[in-house]
Amino acid sequence: MMTLTEEIRLADSRGQRVGWRGWAALVVLMLPVLLVSVDNTVLSFALPDIAQHLAPTSAEQLWIIDAYPLVLAGLLVTMGTLGDRFGRRRMLMIGATGFAAVSVVAAFAPTAGLLIAARAAMGVFGAMLMPSTLSLLRSIFTDRDQRRFAIAVWAAMFSAGAALGPIVGGILLEHFSWGSVFLMSVPVLIPLLVFAPLLVPESRDPKPGRIDPLSIALSLATMVPIVYAIKEFAVHGAGATPLVLAAAGIGFGVLFVCRQLRSASPMLDMRLFRRGTFSGALLVNLLSVVALVGFLFFVSQHLQLIVGLSPMQAGFALVPGMLAMIAAGLLIVPVARRVDARIVVSVALLFSVAGYIMVALTAADGALGMLIMAFALLGVGIGAAETVSNDLILASVPPAKAGAASAVSETAYELGAVLGTAVLGGILTAIYRSGIVLPPGLPADVAAASRETLAGAVSAAQGLDAAAAEALQTAAAHAFDAGVGVTALIGAGLVVIAGVIAATTLGTSRPAPDRVDH
Repeated sequence: MMTLTEEIRLADSRGQRVGWRGWAALVVLMLPVLLVSVDNTVLSFALPDIAQHLAPTSAEQLWIIDAYPLVLAGLLVTMGTLGDRFGRRRMLMIGATGFAAVSVVAAFAPTAGLLIAARAAMGVFGAMLMPSTLSLLRSIFTDRDQRRFAIAVWAAMFSAGAALGPIVGGILLEHFSWGSVFLMSVPVLIPLLVFAPLLVPESRDPKPGRIDPLSIALSLATMVPIVYAIKEFAVHGAGATPLVLAAAGIGFGVLFVCRQLRSASPMLDMRLFRRGTFSGALLVNLLSVVALVGFLFFVSQHLQLIVGLSPMQAGFALVPGMLAMIAAGLLIVPVARRVDARIVVSVALLFSVAGYIMVALTAADGALGMLIMAFALLGVGIGAAETVSNDLILASVPPAKAGAASAVSETAYELGAVLGTAVLGGILTAIYRSGIVLPPGLPADVAAASRETLAGAVSAAQGLDAAAAEALQTAAAHAFDAGVGVTALIGAGLVVIAGVIAATTLGTSRPAPDRVDH
């Protein structure tokens, strides 16, 4: 019986370069990647309009945001494994059809409750989309160099979508109602449904394990409480609720792992995590996304609430950083052919550290040009690191297990996103609340709102006379930027940890036919 390493090496040795059909398939597969990435950032711009039309309660408004990522994170591993069994293209087609249909329902939802239900259903179908796209790249591009470039394009599309979200949202909401942010998925997914059966080959695990409902339930019971606990901590701070939720998620996670280890045909092959390259690349991705989302959390507020840019203008200000991220992801491909991954990723992340340190040193000034340059440096490091680490994740597993591996990688992305907001966003909020020095004589309700968030202070200042408003805004900006300085140093520390992990765990990114590890 072959070891896991031998299975991977045998598959790579049989790799063949693809022609135009493979690259056309790549274009088709990028459509859902772009859509899901845009969808991650566009909803926040529609919330004020949704609140005016549907009048949701505060709890309903929170669930409008949270229903999608909670369900998505809980089902990624399950859907990736089902794709390995029933066919990844089939799961992609089902996911695209369902996502488009439910998006129409969400766009015309007459009540907040129906919109929440539609968002949860979008999470179900969205969980079918992302693992399928990445795992299909593993089966289509069997040549390592071509696959590395395809993964760079995949990562670039993800970054492009994040940059386009605020811009697309601003344009749509300037001309149409809030439902337009959901309807945009239909014209994106229709070409996928037409061309995927023609261009994308079906692939699956030739020896799939049995369907294990208990493992599916345990994976859901693991991820949902953990993700929700992080979100609760971000919104309400430390307390009994996030602790209980996190403990429940960890407990179910232990049961899930034990069941997989005992099973002859596990839903998720735990042998994958014994490979330092696989686990190390996952951690690098996780910490990179934490750093990226944490940066976006405070820079978007600074640009809009302190510099005074509109959401669309703030989105355009972030475009140079996103372009740097895309370019770095593509340009690192020829370098990664010749230089070990541990060196490539570690050096790349130094750029991200430099970007964060630049923010920490200039937080008090908060100049627009410095923030744009800092985000570009951050983007260079993360773009290059994620391209190489995603390639290593897929290269570390046999093609038959690509769906499960892709799902684990996507789960790391989702956890990184919520951790970025919860950890770095939570620290920034705590420093702001403890450090703001309010001008004397403010009404009690204005003072209370101003102590909560920077947005609360800016909004409250609009009802004051010019002198008091300027004093309040100055105090809030000073407290916020002081928090940004500390948060930026913590972000830099997280990236340094990612670099150390890369240097100590990642294997070579080049073919090594003479070496077989057991």
